[in-house]
Amino acid sequence: MNSTPAPVTALFLDIGGVMLTNGWDRKAREAAAKQFNLDLDDLNDRHRMTFDTYEAGKLSLDEYLKRAVFYKERPFTIEEFKTFMYDQSVAYPEMIDLIKALKAKYNLKIAVVNNEGRELNEHRIRTFKLNEFVDFFISSCFVHFRKPDVDIWKVALDIAQVPKEGVVYIDDRNMFAQVAEGLGLRAITHNYKNVGQTRQALADMGLKLD
Repeated sequence: MNSTPAPVTALFLDIGGVMLTNGWDRKAREAAAKQFNLDLDDLNDRHRMTFDTYEAGKLSLDEYLKRAVFYKERPFTIEEFKTFMYDQSVAYPEMIDLIKALKAKYNLKIAVVNNEGRELNEHRIRTFKLNEFVDFFISSCFVHFRKPDVDIWKVALDIAQVPKEGVVYIDDRNMFAQVAEGLGLRAITHNYKNVGQTRQALADMGLKLD
């Protein structure tokens, strides 16, 4: 029996924590509570009760914010708050450059597999020009599955039309990486502070850069 791993033909990637900062995480909500003088515990409670529904594409951002923030009169507008939310996103250029270089050298298919609400997702794709090198976006808001539901990876494989043995999945959350491995994909748990570790892991899988 041949035990040589199949060549890597595709990378499946998370966005938040891998190529960009998270879109709307606890740190961003803490900053929003300070900026807009909100009760952080109340914001987090309301966030927890409704954000998954937003990420699954079943609420608009305005509807999420009306539940989480604008359930009562505020001295600021929903547009001001959304602008603040969008401004929290920052790129990790070293990781983006690594993915671009690997795609160019090995002619890889690149697919995003992420949990993100539509407006935040589209803003981040557009602002950071992710669609210039990502071939497919299998985002929870588009397909109505959220990680760790295995169907989101199955849809990604169907859309990308690549064998699972040739896919490497990169996520900053170890559990999601483990779920992908359970489906037969290879996976890397990424630490945004140590791109070199991910670079080496990819090199060990045959994706080396000079």
